[in-house]
Amino acid sequence: MSRKQQRGEVTVERVLDAALDLYAREGEAGLTVSALTRASGVSTGSVYHHFGNLHGVVGALAARWLGHLLGELSEALTAHQEARPGIEAVVRTYLDFVRTEPAAARLLHSPFADREGEARAAEIRDNQEARISPMERWLDAHRAAGALVDLPTPVIEALVLGPVIALARRHLTLGDVDLEAAARRLPDLVWRSVAP
Repeated sequence: MSRKQQRGEVTVERVLDAALDLYAREGEAGLTVSALTRASGVSTGSVYHHFGNLHGVVGALAARWLGHLLGELSEALTAHQEARPGIEAVVRTYLDFVRTEPAAARLLHSPFADREGEARAAEIRDNQEARISPMERWLDAHRAAGALVDLPTPVIEALVLGPVIALARRHLTLGDVDLEAAARRLPDLVWRSVAP
């Protein structure tokens, strides 16, 4: 990698780190190009060069953290040979991510992320293929072996992640969900919904 490419990567990382800090402190409204350039020390021209516009910055930031979350979920699931421990690990891992990375979780559950998901679902899925495919193969294999309910894999995914995402959103918006208590009870409840 050339020095110019290395500097470009450092610039991108500085902008994304500053963007998450601003988002955590100020929300979407506080994330402006001028605030971003002040916080990151990167010029306006560099922001536009690397990201195109502010929407590009937020999209890149969401993609970065979605990749991180999917990587953790994939690792948690595929680390288990048996269905129940794998499903329960996914639930706990997701809740732990929300607890330990609240700013990133808030971004991933934001209206911006919802709009991006609707507008660019196929592209986002293609970009995350390396993280999603191992989970789908694991689910397919366990379903085919009779270790999971005989429903299409997307339905199983919805049964596993739907309740977790709903709790995460409620925690992030209202703050009235104890994630540690949820992590003790929810894995078993989710498992029951997909057990054979």
